[in-house]
This record gives sequence, C-alpha cells and structure tokens, in this order.
Amino acid sequence: MQKTLSQKIENARTALDAHVRKIVNWHFSPETGCPFWLEFAENLDFDPRKEIGGYADLKCLGHFQDEWLRGGPVRRWVPKAYADQPIYVFETGGSTGVPKCRISIRDFHIDYELFSQTLSDESFPRGSDWLMLGPTGPRRLRLAVEHLAQHRGGICFLVDLDPRWVNQLVRYGKHQELDAYKSHVISQALNVLKAHENVQCLFTTPKLLEALCEKISLQKVGIKGIFCGGTEMDAQFHRFAREELVPGIDFVPTYGNTLMGLATCKPFDPADNYAIIYYPPQPRAVIELVNPQNPDEPVDYGETGRVMLTTLTKEFFVPRFLERDEAERAEPIPEYPWDGVENLRLLSELQESVVVGVY
Repeated sequence: MQKTLSQKIENARTALDAHVRKIVNWHFSPETGCPFWLEFAENLDFDPRKEIGGYADLKCLGHFQDEWLRGGPVRRWVPKAYADQPIYVFETGGSTGVPKCRISIRDFHIDYELFSQTLSDESFPRGSDWLMLGPTGPRRLRLAVEHLAQHRGGICFLVDLDPRWVNQLVRYGKHQELDAYKSHVISQALNVLKAHENVQCLFTTPKLLEALCEKISLQKVGIKGIFCGGTEMDAQFHRFAREELVPGIDFVPTYGNTLMGLATCKPFDPADNYAIIYYPPQPRAVIELVNPQNPDEPVDYGETGRVMLTTLTKEFFVPRFLERDEAERAEPIPEYPWDGVENLRLLSELQESVVVGVY
C-alpha cells in the first residue's frame, strides 16, 4: 500500500511539472499569452519558457500580488488565444478591501465537472434539482453551482444574496438590519423548497445552513445531499452538522475561491474525528503551506503555515499567491496523492480585521 502511494505521489509530481511547463509556455508565448504576463516578461532577465522546468522553478517569478487584480483594464488578463471567446468576469467578496477581479471562459465549468465526479449519485441524484443558497451577483460561485446542477441533469434555483451588504452590516454593528436581511434570504429559500419538490441538493454556507435548519427539516422536504463551503467551517461545526443539523443527509464540505476554483474534502472517516482536510484540484491548482515570516520556506507535515496558492490553467495563471488563510499541512492520500490542508481558517493576525459575513 505504502509503495503504491509513493508511486502515486511521484507520478503526481511528474504530471505537475509537465503541466507547469505547458502553462508557462502558454502564458509567456506571444501567440497565446495574455498582455499582463507578456509585459511582465519584458522586465525579466530570463525567458520563463526556457528557465522554468517545473513547479519548484516558479519561485523565480516571485509572489503574485493581489493588487494586480484590484483595478486596471481587465482585458490585460485575457490570453490572446481566447481573445474572440465570450469572457466572464468574476469578483471576490471584498472582505479585505477593494474586490479582486478575474476573467474566465470555461474554467468554472471544468472545475465543477471535475468536482461532480466526487459526488455520490445516491446523495446527489442525477436529474434532481438544486437550491443555491449563497452569494449571487458578480460571484463565480453562483454560475458554478448552476452549471454543476445542469451538468448533473438538474435545474438550479437561486436566491438574491449580496455578501458585501452583509459585510457592511456586520462591520457597522447593524444587528437588527442583519437579522432582517438574513430572514429575507432564508424566506426565499423556504419558498423554493416548499414550491419545488424535485429540489434534492443544496449548496450553502455554514451560517446560512444553521439559519435554514431553524425553520425547516431539510430531510423532510427531501434534501439528500448538501455541498457546503465557508471560511469558518471547523471540526466542531462539521460534527454539529452531521449529528444535529442534518443527520441522515450527505454533508460535503469544500474550500473554494474565485482565484483557485474548488478544493475537495477527504472522504468522511470517523477516525479523523471530524477534522476537515481539503485537497486542491492538482495540477490545475496547487496549495503549499509556508512559513508566514519566510514564505519561501514550506512547513513540515502537521505544522501550521500560510496558504500559498498557485493557479495553473490556460485561462488564468497565478503563481505563488499568499492567501489570507492558514492551516496545518496534511499528508497525501491515495485519492489525492499530493499535500492537503487541515483546519483551514483565517490567518491569526487577520481574524480581528476581516469580515467574513455569510461565510
């Protein structure tokens, strides 16, 4: 078994290095690359296509800066090869300042079609409809969950939810308005669940799931599977959800964001004591946990580090971006023979200043 896992780890590393070479060649090629990376290359004293032979070599590009995505002409991120394609633009929630923007063409389709392969047809029946009880507006998540439902043969029902308004209410202590807005959102969800009996699958965040379960038994209305994502999901909530909130319903935690896509959770195992361990969709994205004081230094397994994200698709290249999250480094497993992250949470130094709102 151990030998097999070792082989899988080695194969995954080889595949990642090959994928890095392909993506770097694509984004730094005058024929296919985007204006941002082509201009970036002009200020380098080397050719990334010749010098970058694998993931470890991305270090020579430094760290991707989030300010690059806050403003500026968004078309500078569109690869020349996709200039004639319909372009989506997605924004982050803006919890750390001005929202970041990214372009997309089909990445969110691909990411969620891959995620679909991890879902059980028993818990997320094909042909069943979905309720997306989460952020709408310029959020990738809204279209992604809708595509997931369609990909599995269903229809996706949506609510109106503006997470930026929630963040404002939290930030300024408007508790009455916050409760009223939460009631408004939950009432929309209740209307969908009562009116459409084929809704058997749900996406939501931990806070909204808890609020919804105060009003209705999801099992009684026919929900069989819940795909749940949020910044503040920990082992305590995981246990609470499985044992008290939604017993008998398949509960699937995930970690995703606008820049990366979606990291899936290690299949539930009671031996993990409800720890939530996520694995990124390598080679399309890589998560490395690094020393916050020296981000060129990875931490050991079991140690706490800051999340460093690398996104590697033909649409979007983000090398070594330091996220606002921290976690413990988790070992590879047979299903995902690369590093994972356990007990994901906001960086300690940001916990007082970042408003996570509905998440």
